[in-house]
Amino acid sequence: MSLAQVHYTSAAPGVEGTAGRFTAVGPGVSGALLAEIEPLVRYELPGGVPERPSDGELRSLPQAFGYFALSDGSRLVARSAPVRDTGGTGAGVRFHAHAVHLPPGVPLPGDRLPVEAWRSPHWVAATPGGAIPDPLTLPPGPTAVSEGLDDFAVSRGPWLAAVLADLRRASDAEAAGRPVALVERQCADVARWLGLASVTLPRESAERLTFTTYTRRPGSSASRVVGVGPEDAGAARAAGLRVHECAGPAPAGSTEDVWATTAARIWRSRSPELFREARELPGEPFAAGPLAVTALCAGIALGPDGRAAAAGWAADRPYALDAQRTGQLVEAIASPGIDDRTAPEFDAAGRLFGALEGRCPASVTAPLAAMLVTEAVRGGNGSLELPRRDAFAGPEGAEVAERLGPEILTELADTVGSRSVARTVQLLRVARLLGVDAAESLPGVVDRLAPALLAEASAAHEGPPGFAPALLELLDEQFEVRTALLGALDRIAPADPGAVARFLERVALPFTGTQALPHLRMCAEVPEAMATLGGDRAAVWHRVLRAAGLSPFAEPLVLRTGVGLVWEDRAPTVEEARLLLDAATSDSHRVAGTWARLVDAALSTSAAGTSATGTSATGTSAVGTDEAARLAHDLLRGFPGEIGGRERAGLLLLDLVRELRTGAPEPGWAERVRTLCTQAEPVEPALRERAHAALVERLLAPDRPGAELYDFVHGADAELIAAYDRTARTEAVRTRLRTQPAYAADCFTVWTAHPHAGRAWPPVAAALLDDVLHPAVRGMSAEDVAEVEATVGRTGSSGRADAFRAWNRSSTLGRLGRRIAGRVRRG
Repeated sequence: MSLAQVHYTSAAPGVEGTAGRFTAVGPGVSGALLAEIEPLVRYELPGGVPERPSDGELRSLPQAFGYFALSDGSRLVARSAPVRDTGGTGAGVRFHAHAVHLPPGVPLPGDRLPVEAWRSPHWVAATPGGAIPDPLTLPPGPTAVSEGLDDFAVSRGPWLAAVLADLRRASDAEAAGRPVALVERQCADVARWLGLASVTLPRESAERLTFTTYTRRPGSSASRVVGVGPEDAGAARAAGLRVHECAGPAPAGSTEDVWATTAARIWRSRSPELFREARELPGEPFAAGPLAVTALCAGIALGPDGRAAAAGWAADRPYALDAQRTGQLVEAIASPGIDDRTAPEFDAAGRLFGALEGRCPASVTAPLAAMLVTEAVRGGNGSLELPRRDAFAGPEGAEVAERLGPEILTELADTVGSRSVARTVQLLRVARLLGVDAAESLPGVVDRLAPALLAEASAAHEGPPGFAPALLELLDEQFEVRTALLGALDRIAPADPGAVARFLERVALPFTGTQALPHLRMCAEVPEAMATLGGDRAAVWHRVLRAAGLSPFAEPLVLRTGVGLVWEDRAPTVEEARLLLDAATSDSHRVAGTWARLVDAALSTSAAGTSATGTSATGTSAVGTDEAARLAHDLLRGFPGEIGGRERAGLLLLDLVRELRTGAPEPGWAERVRTLCTQAEPVEPALRERAHAALVERLLAPDRPGAELYDFVHGADAELIAAYDRTARTEAVRTRLRTQPAYAADCFTVWTAHPHAGRAWPPVAAALLDDVLHPAVRGMSAEDVAEVEATVGRTGSSGRADAFRAWNRSSTLGRLGRRIAGRVRRG
């Protein structure tokens, strides 16, 4: 079909008030479209053009060739060129625009791309008098714009990848990014960039790429790609365009777009036909994989990202390539001359090997297998997916084993340097793959590997540690390693069973076989036991102990493991400690070292000291104290050689508490309490309170020995005397004073017998007489008061009885006097 052509001529130089006019308009182009077309075809001369240019200068001026999308869905291909003004003096320069209108949905003649019409011989620089050929109707074969693209691409090598990446983004129909500005000294070079894009991009993308090869106003251009001269690069940058100054120094840095980088390497290799081959492979239009595969199969060297993209694409589509191209790809990826491989590339190569193994002859995949195991040994890449063992059955495997075997054994035997779990696991797996005998090194390897597993797992974040998959594969592959490693973990579990239990929650080790492994089984059982039994630690203890499958009498260390699991961060209660003590003999606890946890339980019990009635000053029952004291007695008897220092002093203090309350302790109570408290420093406050309470309770009893009371009073221990004062003021003591005249007489005798015993006792005794005994005596009947007086006389002397009468009378008169004084004041 015939396409409508449009001609536009600028006003003559010096003519003001108009920019130009349409001199010819083909059918079907409406006035509204002309208004839209006019600013697209206008032309502005570059700076520095002489007023009267020569013919050569005129020919060197840039021509604006553009491809535009119009609002009605139609398109416009136009060329605006400077021409000499032939009217008037002929000294000025004007421009002539020649455009072709493409209705919506109408392709270019010959299904050409717009940029191919750049050098069409049918563009005219003057309005024709009659019909002229359509400039888009090009002769068959490549047009002038396609000629020399290889040389141009090589000359623009430093900019090639970055420009192609931006041209790809500019061709995206949904992209809303900034337009691209190409800074070139010649507008023909901008057209060559567009020619590179037309070959590199898929057809539909290239057709969406609107452009103009020259403009002085890049910020107001409607095109996705604009060409500007060096003098307008700053304006393009100020307008926010993505500027590539291809006319200046080579740019620093490189693009991370693997597709664009690969495309640039293809152009520099002068192989543009590969773009068509790559588009025939499955994949997304701008996926790097097909392009990288095509390049590698053609012998073009790529970087690590390109090789990784090719290997990953082929791994996902192992049937997409024929045998010849598969062999070419493997040879290119596994080439021994490559020294810049990266971890992602090796991972992709491992996936490719896994996809091809069994589908291709071993001779094809052998180079990949050799590359992977070499990297595993020499590169330290612990995340590689290793080949199966049968990949090294042939002569290639023997050659690799001969080369790598000594290195593997040397590193496995090293017990000094630091080696990660992943590295050790990888070395053991590669040794098996290559048939390297590492049995001699295995005991030392697993003894070092077992604690490293716990340390690295505890340092990792939540979830399985990174080495877990490879470790489980190792244990599944090598029975002897599994047996040795599980045994090593079982041996170290008693030292830190909590860490082993947490590790087993994150890594499910396979120990369901015939190995005993009592400690590992206990560690594996404890999470479910705690979840099921909740806070009943005694029940959890029994369940975990049953999981061991061994009696503590046969394997005492299960005691340590069980205690560490159930009471890892706390001491057992007294009741729980009694359970543990009765669960095994003292010899078993001695071997397991659990006697120390029982000592902690006895010393850290929270029961407070008790009063004479068996209730503590805080109201706590004395049962906890008595149980702790009995436990202390049994521990001292069961572990006399193990318990020493402050712990022994603390247990002796508890045992003394028991004797003070239930038996007849050896004389010197107060001094023993003071001495043991000093030896047990830093003594638990509750334990000190219990000891003081038991001592003063016994001293407040009517049958206490007088020598003990004398030692206590004259010992001048302010803390003990304060405890005595507190206990004497309790309601239990007050009740006994009011109801038992003999006890009141005894307390009067004690509280008045030592008026000069240091500084601490006299004020306390005087206060007890006034605050505690006086109220009790006032509440007695006359008969009870007489009995108190008589008892004081019998147990002391007549003088002490007189003193009691005087004390009682003075207190009565004192009360009477205060009562009379009060009445006088009220009167």
